[in-house]
Amino acid sequence: MAKKVRIKHKQSGMMKEGYFGFSWTYFFFGAFVPIFRGEIGIGCLHMVINMVSLGIFQLIMCFLYNKQYMSRMLQSGWTLDETDQLYKDAQTAIGFYNDPVPQVQEG
Repeated sequence: MAKKVRIKHKQSGMMKEGYFGFSWTYFFFGAFVPIFRGEIGIGCLHMVINMVSLGIFQLIMCFLYNKQYMSRMLQSGWTLDETDQLYKDAQTAIGFYNDPVPQVQEG
């Protein structure tokens, strides 16, 4: 079951909802989900792959889509909202952390 988590754009401060976990929406609607979320190229690619694989791709992607979508959002300037109660769960599920990686200093 997908869980909602708030994400925030770094520059504009705009808030949006992201999801992590199994995507029932993708399970039922397939490649239309990325299209509705504004990822037209990804949606078209998913449609083609789904047709070639005779629907098997859709059964696999419903487990992966939310993580991939959130990873693309976080790489394009969005961050997880630290005030959200599911912040830590989302970090772990997505594997993406807002905290900078500590630098090791020599000598």
